[in-house]
Amino acid sequence: MKPVCPRGFRDIMPEEALRRERITRTVSEVFARHGYLPVETPLLEDRRSIERASSIEDAPFQLFDSDGRLLMVRSDLTMPIARLAATRLEHAAAPFRLRYAAPIVREQARYMGRSRQFTQLGIELIGDAGSSADVETLQLAAEALDAVGVSGWKIVCGSVKPMKELVEAFGLTPSERASVLGFVHASDLVGLDEFVAGLDLPDAGKHALAGLARINGDASCLAAARDLLGACGLDTACVDELEDLLSSARALGFGNRVSVDFSVMNSFDYYTGLVFGIYAPGVASPIGSGGRYDDAFSRLGETDLPAAGFALSLEQIEEALSCRADRKARPLRIAVPKGSLFADTVDALERAGLDVGDLRNPGRRLVVHAGDIDYVIVRPTDAPVFVASGGADCGICGRDSLIEADLDSVQLLDLGFGACRFVVAEPRSAEGAADARYARFGSIRVSTKYPRIAQAYYDRIGKQADIVTLHGNIELGPMVGMADRIIDITATGTTLRENDLVVVDEVLECTARFFASPASLRCDERVRRLADALASLGKE
Repeated sequence: MKPVCPRGFRDIMPEEALRRERITRTVSEVFARHGYLPVETPLLEDRRSIERASSIEDAPFQLFDSDGRLLMVRSDLTMPIARLAATRLEHAAAPFRLRYAAPIVREQARYMGRSRQFTQLGIELIGDAGSSADVETLQLAAEALDAVGVSGWKIVCGSVKPMKELVEAFGLTPSERASVLGFVHASDLVGLDEFVAGLDLPDAGKHALAGLARINGDASCLAAARDLLGACGLDTACVDELEDLLSSARALGFGNRVSVDFSVMNSFDYYTGLVFGIYAPGVASPIGSGGRYDDAFSRLGETDLPAAGFALSLEQIEEALSCRADRKARPLRIAVPKGSLFADTVDALERAGLDVGDLRNPGRRLVVHAGDIDYVIVRPTDAPVFVASGGADCGICGRDSLIEADLDSVQLLDLGFGACRFVVAEPRSAEGAADARYARFGSIRVSTKYPRIAQAYYDRIGKQADIVTLHGNIELGPMVGMADRIIDITATGTTLRENDLVVVDEVLECTARFFASPASLRCDERVRRLADALASLGKE
């Protein structure tokens, strides 16, 4: 066998390496002109030191050194530089302007064709608490993108402050607070709606918690955010900060490239105020992100130092420049699920005002063209993959497909059709056997097509499960002794009865959801208009 690179890593040959070198040099020169000095941090960091400042979720490469310390390959540059500033720089000399260009590694879903190594080009402005620091970070991002020739870029700003203040104002339990922030962080706005509806809160509180993340647009949308917070008796200073930021961007000449979206909310334990993502046409993932993180230094055991910064992805800049070379206006791509959801999906799109004449009878066509819309016909389980990978801008599929895919998307609407439920079932003739096995061995064997849903269920009820993933006829698992129970989808229960299986617990209910790529949602107004049109159907 010929030697190959590990999954998600690759060699970069001279022609591309020269392009990357030019991009890196151009960006670094922009940062240098503003007084930012270069720093380098180790490839390996002490995990305990880094996780004091921020939770660590994507550190796939870890090892113990000869001193017995757990080390990790860095998955981000901000926290290592915060550690450097906290331990090596004289705080009285702040503010510090630091820049970097270095590789990081992050885990990616298998079989998605994604790299696990990236190069970040970024800056950190440490020791400046003023709003001018936030403005400076956006200005540097804008100048760097223009300098390397990325066209059509857009900076989308949010803030973690309003949501943090809301969950604290209403005295949510730690579990409730974690759930609310978790839904927002995962961009599951439908799940957020459902969870908030079940909380024991005044209507104003429910409206604010569920509605804040749906506010987006130019400066005029900030009035809606003020109304939500004001109705709950909260200060709106955090909204004023965003308005000032937009005003400054206009004064600097790039205000038309900056917008607000309160669903842009990165890690709540990492950022303390402004957060933003940077997008470019044709690129499915953000080409950069950043924000303010004022608490990192106190978590490292040092005196507080306010800080803000951002990082650009060299790889995403390359992709943006490649898209620019052949960019032309293209149709809006909608992933349409085949099978049981197809007819209801077509009806919903038609009621939303779209031309679905040719879509109703597509024949063997995989893509149906209808003016400025392309309908991409896919399996429901593939719809999240197409949207997350840039093959479609938005789509419709069941909640279960989104859970199983576990890919980056914004879940916008519950469309109400395609209702089904997931259940735990066992053979009628073996009633009690699974519980007895669990009592004896401390685990239960479960066959399913839906391993993520199954694992989440058993995690929720606090039981160990050995999950056997099958792709069809999972009822066979208990019949041939491979499993004690199954977790499966059911609408009528007919298949369960025919195989002498009885339901022992409910797992979750599913309906069809409309979802979108974060980049398309924030850069293509057609996605917002379609979401609004579909949302209006539920009000008819």
